[in-house]
Amino acid sequence: MTTIIYIASFLVLLGVLVTIHEFGHFIVARICKVHVQRFSIGMGPVFYKKRDKHGTEFALSAIPLGGYVSMITNKLIEMDPESVKDLTKEQLKDTFDSKPKWQRASIMFAGPLANFLLSIFIFTAIFLNTTDPQTVPVVDSTNQNISYSTNEVFEVGDKILSINGTSVNDAKDINLELLSYAGFSGELNFSVLRPDNENLTNIIVSVTNFLPNSESQNDPTNYLGLDISYPMQPIIGKVIADGAADRAGLKSNDKVLKIGNKNINFANEIRREVSENPNASIEFKIRRNQEIIYLPVKIGSQVNDEEITGVLGVSFGTSRTLLESFIKGSYETYNLSLKTLQFIGKMLSGNMGTENLSGPIGIAQMAGDTAQAGFLPFMYLMALLSISLAVLNLLPIPVLDGGQLTLLGIEAIRGKPLPEKIENMVFTGGAAIVVMLMFFAIFNDISRFF
Repeated sequence: MTTIIYIASFLVLLGVLVTIHEFGHFIVARICKVHVQRFSIGMGPVFYKKRDKHGTEFALSAIPLGGYVSMITNKLIEMDPESVKDLTKEQLKDTFDSKPKWQRASIMFAGPLANFLLSIFIFTAIFLNTTDPQTVPVVDSTNQNISYSTNEVFEVGDKILSINGTSVNDAKDINLELLSYAGFSGELNFSVLRPDNENLTNIIVSVTNFLPNSESQNDPTNYLGLDISYPMQPIIGKVIADGAADRAGLKSNDKVLKIGNKNINFANEIRREVSENPNASIEFKIRRNQEIIYLPVKIGSQVNDEEITGVLGVSFGTSRTLLESFIKGSYETYNLSLKTLQFIGKMLSGNMGTENLSGPIGIAQMAGDTAQAGFLPFMYLMALLSISLAVLNLLPIPVLDGGQLTLLGIEAIRGKPLPEKIENMVFTGGAAIVVMLMFFAIFNDISRFF
């Protein structure tokens, strides 16, 4: 049963990503009136096909690793007239290479763009249907070996807000940002907020050949010398109707600053203070829309294991509107695309281990693992891989979309295409690079089992 889940989730994952990518090429080709002979999901022998009224054959092929959109070209007409003998005169005129360069570029770019849009859509849906945990990275302990460039040093309780100007909220943010500096020598500027202090503090750490190997890259914060936790901020999410908070006038998005004489930094401190004061009347200091408000709150109570504890009637973690989810989803897609490109560059420069590359076996394992974890983890993986597919396809390697766009750029500069002999050599070299990368990724997959 487990094997079936892994195979099925892999086929669904890859099928969706490939279909969306190729549909991007296909729909823009249709808009530009380029005749598409075949739209295939999968490679190799065709086991199912159906032709539409425009003469395009929609096919499912035997090898579920990729897909393609086959467009009519002048070169195809010259080299293989038999393959186009059934086409009408109108279809024979609608060749890919007869179209203006901007249309050809649009068709090539449409595949990666479709994958970017899929990621934005998935992230938007995930953020809309989940609460924002409102976490903040907090320093729990530090290593004495950290090399500081100023007198300011990390202290227990510091909230890390940004690294070199980039905001961070959770473990993913911090690890991705630190990983983007693998191999870096210089200074990392951490903006932190200290307990009971509203002024930001800048802590500058000096690093040399930062995160030099795979072991350090697996745990960037530990290598840096920090132990970090991610508690929730004291921001009220939902207020239970007719509960103590509701009766006192507390609202969603209120940030609790103080309960009685106790300063509040994190949501768990609210729980502790409330739990220890059943049926008590305590003044809450809150921030609401940048305004400071004081509210008297009569804490409720409940009995747990014969012990009376206080109850406030709130949950933490705020919901997002559709617009907020879309903005966050768009930024997440942009940020992860940029990080993917940076990591590829670091692999090429040797600053990041190439063992991070995964082939079909690794993807199948991730697909099965996330599918068993739940629908949302599976969709999150789909969004991540959709970004990876888009970025990889935009690399300037011939046979990939980015390579085609590069050749179109060269054609625009020269005023004519490259000579056919050189173009064939370029495509052969590009195909060899892609095949080698695939074999290397499969080798990585197999190596993980030994």
